[in-house]
Amino acid sequence: MADRVTVIGWDGSPLTATARSALGAATLVAGAAHHLALPEVPPGAERIRLGSVALAARRIAGHRGTAVVLADGDPGFFGVVRTLRAPEFGLEVEVVPAVSSVAAAFARAGMPWDDAQVVVAHRRTLRRAVNVCRAHTKVAVLTSPGAGPAELGLLMEGVHRTFVICEELGTEREQVHVVTSDKAADHAWRDPNVVIVIGGTTAAVPVPEGGGWIAGRDPAAGPRGWVLPDAEYGDGAPLGEGETDLLRAAQLARLGPRVGDLVWDIGCGSGAFATEAARAGAAVIAVDRDLAACVRSDTAARKFGVQLQIVHGTAPHVLENLPEPDVVRVGGGGAAVVNAVADRRPQRIVTHAATRDAAELVGRDLTEHGYQVECALLQSVELDTRAWTETERNVAFLLSGVLPERAP
Repeated sequence: MADRVTVIGWDGSPLTATARSALGAATLVAGAAHHLALPEVPPGAERIRLGSVALAARRIAGHRGTAVVLADGDPGFFGVVRTLRAPEFGLEVEVVPAVSSVAAAFARAGMPWDDAQVVVAHRRTLRRAVNVCRAHTKVAVLTSPGAGPAELGLLMEGVHRTFVICEELGTEREQVHVVTSDKAADHAWRDPNVVIVIGGTTAAVPVPEGGGWIAGRDPAAGPRGWVLPDAEYGDGAPLGEGETDLLRAAQLARLGPRVGDLVWDIGCGSGAFATEAARAGAAVIAVDRDLAACVRSDTAARKFGVQLQIVHGTAPHVLENLPEPDVVRVGGGGAAVVNAVADRRPQRIVTHAATRDAAELVGRDLTEHGYQVECALLQSVELDTRAWTETERNVAFLLSGVLPERAP
């Protein structure tokens, strides 16, 4: 095992005395090509071109001598430190930090970033990173080959954002570009880069003077409650039978939308469910054939400062070109729409039916598609507490399907 392992962050600034001392004593140096070309790297040291950090860690664990690992930005922030400290390698490391590439990118853009979401985009996580960009107004994306600005832009079709693309931060080739998301795929971008994605509906609750109190999205923004009263939606018009607050609460509980998810809300009506799924941090596409419903949904989104992509069209045909969903609420369209949704294999589907026969039909279709189906008869009775008399009664069959191969 290496006698000593030092991880040095590099942001383009001159190395500190501590970093120079560690490098000067190194018998093994791991890093990217531009790190290994630094004049401070000892000519006699073994050099490892850093591709797979796990492979490098195994080499370091078997090395007799002093090892240094060079990494861009702060190596403790989505960096190599986590892998090097994994129990299977048994390495104890010292860290010399540098300015993170995210902090540097926002500095180049002259923007605050305490209110930004920060995500890492690899090939396997690109889709979830895009969903965060759909759902939030300010996101920093740490990219990687095959999951860069061009790929981000292509997957954000239908959602307008501005990209601030910072290439090769800290090097002589550093450049900052500002493009719209639909133009990002028209250019070949140099790695490494950071993309700041900004735009969308302004938050309904302003940031207090002097800034917020927590990094990223403030969980206290907006009214308290996962599900809000019916009167908050619809601009005074009555909500549909599938939009009552207690039914929405049950639907949200079954779907569990979360950050990184893409939710389809088909038959969005007033936009109540779509807005509440977006308040949970998920990206949401709200679909309705009624143009007035699309307008109401847009109004609800603006009222509560969340991002919705609203699609006017009739399901199931309008669903063909939408990006793949994680969870879906079918608020209208019946068995034909549920069938079309199940063909796309989301993790979870929830819908409701007014009669037992309709519920059985939908349940059988979901079962045939391989979903584990649950059904519950929900009845809610509202009372006037002044006289404790019944004012309204709602009854619905709540159906949910979970795809075992993709759960949870």
